[in-house]
Amino acid sequence: MGPGGSSSAWPLAGTVLVAVATSLAAGGEDCLWYVDRNGSWHPGFDCDFFTFCCGSCHQRYCCRDPLRLLTERQQRHCLAF
Repeated sequence: MGPGGSSSAWPLAGTVLVAVATSLAAGGEDCLWYVDRNGSWHPGFDCDFFTFCCGSCHQRYCCRDPLRLLTERQQRHCLAF
């Protein structure tokens, strides 16, 4: 059991903390160019400070939710497949 109570909240809190730290260290991850489901090409774009690239291989936008973070590595993986 964790300090001061139940340990069940610690894994989730740790995951969120790592995601927030990763996004802040990235300094507003850029959204790379992508092709949507209709085959239309979209240019890459920068996200504002304290926001980062979110979405999927076929739709990208800037957001503040670390659980929706789309890393540059994930975006590059989309390009390969």
